[in-house]
Amino acid sequence: MIKHVVCFKLKDPTPDNINRAAELLRGMNGQIPELQFLEVGVDFARSERSFDLVLISHFNSKEDLDIYATHPIHLPVLKYVKDVSDKIIAVDYEV
Repeated sequence: MIKHVVCFKLKDPTPDNINRAAELLRGMNGQIPELQFLEVGVDFARSERSFDLVLISHFNSKEDLDIYATHPIHLPVLKYVKDVSDKIIAVDYEV
């Protein structure tokens, strides 16, 4: 199994902006066959080191992750979060 973890720090982290990004990310759930699991979390600590959102997703293989990366449902969500984020970090690993 492949786990894909992405953290987003928004340029303007108002509750409305955070919730909009979270809802767009959650909207992919059930829309992409290769996406086996999707969880979106909103940070409550709001510390200096915190990121605003986290996306945790699971895939059966690296190939499925590659399909997800270019899927037409994922691409507009990716564009939106890139546009509104100041920083994005990701970790992809196999378990």
